[in-house]
Amino acid sequence: MLKYFNYDIVFQEIPNEITLAINITCCPNNCSGCHSPHLRKDIGEPLTEVVIEDLIDRYGESITCICFMGGDNDPYEIERLAGFALSISNGLKIAWYSGRNTLPVNFTLKNFNYIKLGEYVEALGGLDKANTNQRFYAIDEDCTMKEIKFSGTDFSI
Repeated sequence: MLKYFNYDIVFQEIPNEITLAINITCCPNNCSGCHSPHLRKDIGEPLTEVVIEDLIDRYGESITCICFMGGDNDPYEIERLAGFALSISNGLKIAWYSGRNTLPVNFTLKNFNYIKLGEYVEALGGLDKANTNQRFYAIDEDCTMKEIKFSGTDFSI
């Protein structure tokens, strides 16, 4: 079962989207320099279909995207919840920020518009740094991953 600690509406996580970012706990990655080490703990409330439906009902008019921030302890539940959110959202885009360096075996992309992969390595920085190990992808309708790169002040495919 996935748990979430909190959520917020953010503007920089997904390019050109107003994103409801849901911060998921029980992170197994232990990245050095993590900006949210409290998310490693088993804290928060269960992230269920009811919670997602409530968030979409509450914020759906104000957002263009939902991003699951974490969930690496159960990526197949992220995949399932993404499908649920997509099915009830009336056009919201769906994203996943994972600290994994690769997608899990048999993970399907059909429920996602964006995926970020890669553990945070403090010396390499995040997506806005040229030497980052992290990768950000747009997912096409045919489930092809196209890398989006940060250049200067903007992202481009």
